[in-house]
Parts: sequence; structure tokens; C-alpha cells
Amino acid sequence: MNTDDAPSVWPLASADQPDGPVPGEWVLLSYRMPREPSTPRIAIWRKLKRLGVAQLGDGLVALPADARTREQLDWIAEEITEAAGTAGVWLARPATLRQERQLATELAAGRAAEYAAVLAEATAALALRGTARTAAVRKLRAQLRRVRRRDYFPPPERATATAAVADLTADEHPTDQEMA
Repeated sequence: MNTDDAPSVWPLASADQPDGPVPGEWVLLSYRMPREPSTPRIAIWRKLKRLGVAQLGDGLVALPADARTREQLDWIAEEITEAAGTAGVWLARPATLRQERQLATELAAGRAAEYAAVLAEATAALALRGTARTAAVRKLRAQLRRVRRRDYFPPPERATATAAVADLTADEHPTDQEMA
């Protein structure tokens, strides 16, 4: 896997603070878009979904702050403005560690569901042989890469899904003993 594809795993708090742990910084996008035409609104929604944002409220989304996530939300804010909407990008910290953990849990749960879907597809692909299996493995690897790009707080399902896809490849080439 290309490590540039995957975001870093964000720590939930800075333990080196003199007053104890404090929540980390998040980048927020606040936006409004006109109802019509609906095409730009749908395109923005799909881009935000692809980034794996946490939906804080109507027209308010968040991601853990780093240069990459801030730049991505800046680009989307620009697209919103070009589509006759209004948008602002903010840097903020949750008021409590509990709020930050809640956001991280929401993001991890979304990715866990996606990894579970990959696992289910990998399990179903065990019955395939030859080029059908090769095509399924290629598709599942691409799916894993897409999920990893928005996986800021990896759930345990990540390792399970990754192993299941790897097992498909290993299982694809039976040993001489299995063939006998």
C-alpha cells in the first residue's frame, strides 16, 4: 500500500499539555447551497462523503486538522462559492475530550461499516476461481484504498478486512497438496 494514500492516525488528545490532555484541532466547513440547481449540491455532498467527514449539523462538517484535510475543505469551500453558495473553513477544538471521542467514534463507526462490507464481499469471493477471483481481488483492493484514505481513527475491522482480501490472493494459488 502506498502510505501517501492513507491519512495519519490522529491522537485524540495532546498528553504533553501542562494542564493535562486537551482536545486536538479539527478543521470545520460551514456551508449553505441553493436548492436549485441540485447538481452542484449533490456533487459537494458526494465529495464530503468521499472525504469521510463527521456531520456536526446541517451544513457543518468536520475532519481532524492537518494540511491535507484543510486543503481539501478549502477546495470544496471554493466550489461551493462558485456554485452561488456560501462557505467558511474554520479551525477549532472540541470543548471537551468527551466531545472529541464522540466525533472520533462516529468516524470510526462509519469506516467499520465500510470494512465490514469489504469483508462480506471478500468472503463471497472465496467461491470464485480464475479471472473472476482476480477481478474481485482487484476491486476489493481498490475499495480498501478508498476507505483507508478517509480512515482517521482505524477500527478493528480494518485489519480483519485487509487480512480477508490478502487471504483471497493466497487462497488463489493452491498448493500441490491441496490439489491432490
